[in-house]
Amino acid sequence: MFEFDLVLQLLQQMCVYLVIAYLLSKTPIVIPLMQVTVHLPHKLVCYCIFSLFCIMGSYFGLHIEDTIANTRAIGAILGGLLGGPIVGLLVGITGGVHRYTLGGITADSCMLSTILIGLISGLLHYLLMKRGRVDLIYNPLLVGVLGLLVESLEMILVLFISRPYDVVLHAVRCIAVPMIVANSIGAAMFMRILLDRRAIFERYTSAFSAKALKIAVSTEGLLRDGFNQQNSTKVAEIIYQALDIGAVSITDREKILAFIGIGDDHHLPGTLITSNSTLEAIEKNEVQYLDGIHQPYQCSINKICRLGSTLVIPLRGENNTVVGTIKLYEAKNTLFSSINRTLGEGIASLLSAQILAGQNEHYKQLLSKTEIKLLHAQVNPHFLFNALNTLLAVIRRDKAQASQLVQNLSTFFRKNLKRTEEIVTLKDEIDHVNAYLQIEKMRFMDQLTIKIDIPPELEYAKLPAFTLQPIVENAIKHGTSQLLGSGKVTICAYNLDQSLVLDVIDNAGHYREHKKDTKGLGLNLVDKRIKIRYGEKYGIKIVCKPDEFTKVMLILPLQEDISI
Repeated sequence: MFEFDLVLQLLQQMCVYLVIAYLLSKTPIVIPLMQVTVHLPHKLVCYCIFSLFCIMGSYFGLHIEDTIANTRAIGAILGGLLGGPIVGLLVGITGGVHRYTLGGITADSCMLSTILIGLISGLLHYLLMKRGRVDLIYNPLLVGVLGLLVESLEMILVLFISRPYDVVLHAVRCIAVPMIVANSIGAAMFMRILLDRRAIFERYTSAFSAKALKIAVSTEGLLRDGFNQQNSTKVAEIIYQALDIGAVSITDREKILAFIGIGDDHHLPGTLITSNSTLEAIEKNEVQYLDGIHQPYQCSINKICRLGSTLVIPLRGENNTVVGTIKLYEAKNTLFSSINRTLGEGIASLLSAQILAGQNEHYKQLLSKTEIKLLHAQVNPHFLFNALNTLLAVIRRDKAQASQLVQNLSTFFRKNLKRTEEIVTLKDEIDHVNAYLQIEKMRFMDQLTIKIDIPPELEYAKLPAFTLQPIVENAIKHGTSQLLGSGKVTICAYNLDQSLVLDVIDNAGHYREHKKDTKGLGLNLVDKRIKIRYGEKYGIKIVCKPDEFTKVMLILPLQEDISI
């Protein structure tokens, strides 16, 4: 009957502690306790809270025959489980030393047992973390079983160490069951409170995610008008004000477009990206989450920057290619509590949709311009006039050659009219260009030499239709046709690091950069068309040595037509 009364009294004491724990759970001070592995400031919070519970458990314990029935083990168990071996050991030492100062025949054994309880709990934390079973740390049943085992260990140590044995044995008989029951149930219920608090926190985060998605929707139209510094700054300001986080940044693939919040004195828009996490998110097309706890984060620009964690989400455009990133930050010693991956990816998804819509609109406009230019090339009156004049001259001297010219002219216009496909093989593109070149070669007679070098393994590589013709036309019209001597145009293809490279080289070297358009209208349209479709790393590069040669390099991804 005495043991039952003692159990009730210890459970009453435990209830007081649980009320305190519940009240603490309503404050920001317990946020670090929701994380299993924490930084030094959070470890300090963990140590202080559970050391206090250890001390309270002993101080308000029930004195039974020169010993104390208490709930001290609750603090040591939870301190070790949540803080790890070092925190558990320190909590155990603090609680144990305090118990020793209270005296009694079991003071030395209780001190030792408290230290061991904290250490054992910390080692269990380490073992579960190593095996990736973080979920078990917050399992109330596991905590209860742990409490039962370590309290039983404490009773055994008391019997082995404390003296006189008969007095200690009688005391253990009185307090063993009450302490084992109270500490096991108390530790499990304390963990249940933390678990409930974390569940509430997660529901709050989910609700917050929905709010953030609505915010992203409210930015509709901003990035559609252009993924640039001005529009990105507007979007970043909206997100920053609504989410109340450390900072928000938006980048393209190379530089910072917008940065709002902590660190805006050194994270300057227009500067190149230096953050490894951002570069990795762009390269791998994957979310990078550096919470500053499990994954360390350090500002790459300023070592004393106050930002301590970041979530980097790729922004995707056409063909799911990365066009930039959105980055959400929190300050050091502030858990990434108001933002989670679902929230960030939701925002990024909607912003990506806006960017893609803007790209498609821009792409349509460019395609319209390109189509006009290509249509002009298809029925160019000047080209047709020259071809007919050439035909007239050839008929007079060589009917066979005239027949060949008519055949080439027919091939050229037939391909113009019938090439409805947007993507063609390199072989088909070369056939079209070669028909054009043969016409021009008859026009210039011996003054124009053509050389085409296409490896057989690249004949079925794919590229946009009408890509080569404007470049070759430009080489003749503005290059070899201006020479007093013989002109030469060379077309060759090769594989360079899994990219298809087409070189169009003339021996004139008359290329000049234009003020408004560095490549000229025709070349610029081809360049933009390729960049929009395949990305900024592809397009046109021009090398010119005045009065010697001009080389136009057309770089595309190497894609073979497997259906051929």
